[in-house]
Amino acid sequence: MPTLWGNGYARSELLKRVGRLEQVAGVRLVTLGDGLGRGVRVLEFRTGTGFSFDVVVDRAFDIGRCELAGRPLNWQSNQGVVGPWYYEPEGWGWFRGWGGGMVVTCGLDHTLGPGEDSAEDYHQPHIRKTVPYGLHGRVGGLPARLVGYGERWEGDECVLWAEGEVLQSEVFAEHLQLRRRIEARVGESRFTIHDEVENVGHYRTSHMQLYHCNAGFPVVDDGAELLVPASRTTTDYGVPIEGYRRLSAPIKDFTEACFEHELTAEAAGTVPVAVVNRARGLGVYQVFRLAQLPHHTVWRMMGEDTYALAMEPSTNRDAGRWDARERGELLFLEPGEVRAYDLEIGGLDGPTEIAAFAGRVEALHPGPA
Repeated sequence: MPTLWGNGYARSELLKRVGRLEQVAGVRLVTLGDGLGRGVRVLEFRTGTGFSFDVVVDRAFDIGRCELAGRPLNWQSNQGVVGPWYYEPEGWGWFRGWGGGMVVTCGLDHTLGPGEDSAEDYHQPHIRKTVPYGLHGRVGGLPARLVGYGERWEGDECVLWAEGEVLQSEVFAEHLQLRRRIEARVGESRFTIHDEVENVGHYRTSHMQLYHCNAGFPVVDDGAELLVPASRTTTDYGVPIEGYRRLSAPIKDFTEACFEHELTAEAAGTVPVAVVNRARGLGVYQVFRLAQLPHHTVWRMMGEDTYALAMEPSTNRDAGRWDARERGELLFLEPGEVRAYDLEIGGLDGPTEIAAFAGRVEALHPGPA
């Protein structure tokens, strides 16, 4: 049963105390009315614990704002929510439409850096020999079809849910569909994402997927820590690896750095990762399945304004599409083939929850001094 403000309430007892569930928790559909986000549909989730988050329906059903007791857990970029009609998918244009947010999906046929690749997925060979791929692919700038949303009681448990479908397609090229279900329970400070990517076309198509999960202030601040069960860490930026798991205050003219991890999974195949701020008693975590997302990168950006740390589970290494092809690791979906992904995101409130999660990570692999 939901635990709200220190008390457990059966369904009948809770509903005696409120005119409708929305008084304490629920899902609400709103439309933004101004600026770059004008016209964008958003689903607002509240679980009753002070945990709330937005599903940005018209940006790939991704997660935007995410808060715990009024304290932000995610980073937000300077442009905020940007409507898909302003999205720039070519080259490095992804940055102009990147609003930050808690979860930004990258894919569905390409992630990481832009460039040209073989037109083998393009079935009109006399038109082009190569195809351009923009930074992190196209799916993050596409609107979803809202399948449904609401609240559902399962005995004395109340599930808040939403489902959407995102279609990435082109005549003569890929025809991929992302089906996403998001769930959160009343009385809990977490949500889950279940994704299914299907090749709904008739030709073999390349597939890559990455979840850009962006922690920000006040979790990210001087003295905050990255908790990750990594047996090995590498970076291609030529920056020192030592000490990268402890964060600093904002640094003028800081240059981004990425750190790639070889991970150790729990017995159930899950991997726990978090950013925690022990001084503030606040943290944000992710849990994913290593078999589904075998690679993990941290984007560490301690600059002014762009001040964030992204935890990024992925189907492929940080070197991107061309490295994956050379290694024989580039994935392909046959017509009708489906790949599933599961991701959990939540808040850590207070030293007890932080210590418990840190112990979960340390049990897999002790962190560096």
